[in-house]
Amino acid sequence: QGVLVPGLGTFAVVPEQVNSTEEVYVVRRPVFQLDMDMSCLRELVFPTVMIPGDIVIMPLDYWWLSQTNSLPPDVVRGCVEETILLYSFQLRDRQRPTFAFENIGILSCQDNVLCMQFHCSCVAGLEIQDTWVALLLT
Repeated sequence: QGVLVPGLGTFAVVPEQVNSTEEVYVVRRPVFQLDMDMSCLRELVFPTVMIPGDIVIMPLDYWWLSQTNSLPPDVVRGCVEETILLYSFQLRDRQRPTFAFENIGILSCQDNVLCMQFHCSCVAGLEIQDTWVALLLT
């Protein structure tokens, strides 16, 4: 399943097959597919990530988020929208802030490359059986 964060992109978990000389591994690993206004991304390069069509993409659940922090869903939605808008304005103004997602990873821009770096704990939490293979892929 994937989650669409409007104006920013989609987070998903995808299966990936890895062939070694001794074994074939199928691991689950996190990916992020950027979906921002292209005018924000002038002069920036970002990896092209394709989420397979069979992955179910759900909208961000503002109600669930509101339950984790005791704020009304409309306030949570407004905070998310304003944060993404601020981030896109900063990118447009050639600022290079990092965008931290708690327990997931960091969206950062280094040498004009915008990429998502997932925390090892996030990858390990998704793939219990072949954790090291998933960490090497991610």
